[in-house]
Amino acid sequence: MTKLTWQKSSYCQEGNSCVHIATDPTGTVHLTESSDPTAAILSTTPNAFAALIRTAKEPRRA
Repeated sequence: MTKLTWQKSSYCQEGNSCVHIATDPTGTVHLTESSDPTAAILSTTPNAFAALIRTAKEPRRA
């Protein structure tokens, strides 16, 4: 597996609960949590990741 270069979320404050994101040469997007970045890595397509971000930015409905 290619060594991933992780980038911390710009919304992350100091602490151990931050999302880190990396891409590999195939374009696959990888996400992990900073308290244990090698324990669980979620891999997805760029389109699915973009849909996740769009959904997260939508206003909450009551």
